[in-house]
Amino acid sequence: MVLLPAYSYHWGCEWQSPRDNEEEKTERVMTGDERTELYLPLLKGKRVALFSNQTGLVGTEHRHVLDVLVERGVRMTAVFSPEHGFRGRADAGAVVADEVDERTGIPILSLYGQNRKKHLGEEAIGMFDVLLVDIQDVGLRYYTYYVTMCHLMDACAKYGREVIILDRPNPNGHYVDGPILDMASLRSGVGYLPIPVVHGMTLGELAQMAIGEKWLNEGNECRLTVIPCLNYTHQTHYSLPVAPSPNLPNMQSVYLYPSLCPFEGTVVSMGRGTDKPFQQYGHPGMKACHSYSFTPQSVPGATRPVLMGEKCYGRDLSAIPYDTIWHAQMNLAYVIDAYRCLKAEGKADGFFTSFFDKLLGQTYVREMIEEGCSETEIRARWKDDVEAFKQKRQKYILYD
Repeated sequence: MVLLPAYSYHWGCEWQSPRDNEEEKTERVMTGDERTELYLPLLKGKRVALFSNQTGLVGTEHRHVLDVLVERGVRMTAVFSPEHGFRGRADAGAVVADEVDERTGIPILSLYGQNRKKHLGEEAIGMFDVLLVDIQDVGLRYYTYYVTMCHLMDACAKYGREVIILDRPNPNGHYVDGPILDMASLRSGVGYLPIPVVHGMTLGELAQMAIGEKWLNEGNECRLTVIPCLNYTHQTHYSLPVAPSPNLPNMQSVYLYPSLCPFEGTVVSMGRGTDKPFQQYGHPGMKACHSYSFTPQSVPGATRPVLMGEKCYGRDLSAIPYDTIWHAQMNLAYVIDAYRCLKAEGKADGFFTSFFDKLLGQTYVREMIEEGCSETEIRARWKDDVEAFKQKRQKYILYD
């Protein structure tokens, strides 16, 4: 493992400015892709592939890293795209087709489409010598970009290719919380490594840990270089310059995502198909508990949302202060509230789907909610596991 010391056009995501940009109050955070002096020499004379999407923006000019690389004369041979596609417009879980970048003519190979296995095989991996990773993650085990990165790392290890990660801050990197994934029975596309729901690591740190702990398939190891960020610590509240995916339209949604994503494994809407995705939750049967309401509709990025066209009653979380969200960390109180409300109305049968256990990574969370346990009691169940993970990850941490 090698460790180096420490946006001209827009793809179409709607991004709302954060209420309080703390980055502006301190020395500006520089992402790994801005540090061209560290990684361009490593690309000289080599065929290069890029794993990125609409978040791969370089510096304050917000120019896409693909354009920067092409203009610098780097021999770009392929682009790999994740869930939501290279432009970040596709629905969650939607199949994304291969295409050709209209600006550069470089082929875009979808790793969330029908050719995923083919694109991880010898023919596609043989198109390059070095894989560059420049993509904005949000630090959750069920956020799929890191899973795709691990698949690519596996393929690069198998076929002898080098990986260079242009690191980016983790907007939820200031804490660690949630159950550790049960790898034996619940490993899936929304849970790939034995880490907590909120792991508190950047992709560069997580990639180092995946190799160091031999979490890749068959203990594979690829040659890895991490180009670290500058002026970033795990207590930096970094505001993202562009939406990381269609249904995370602002920092409020990014911070609430750890607590509201579990609703994806229930019958309750968490706001897809509205102007407040991941900032509210509700169900038609919760009218007796809550007066606030919203109605999901088909919109770009959520064409078939849960409970589409039905008036849902629940809670609006869009104005909760950031520090309140940070203090609560991964907050199961919202799921517990919805479950108890529907149970009181005799409508809790089928509340949880099998996807809930995959998201949480353990069956005990659902079981304890069904048994009537409090959020405090459930959190106590994973506390020791989280502390053990924090100790294990320490040697892979790159930032204070």
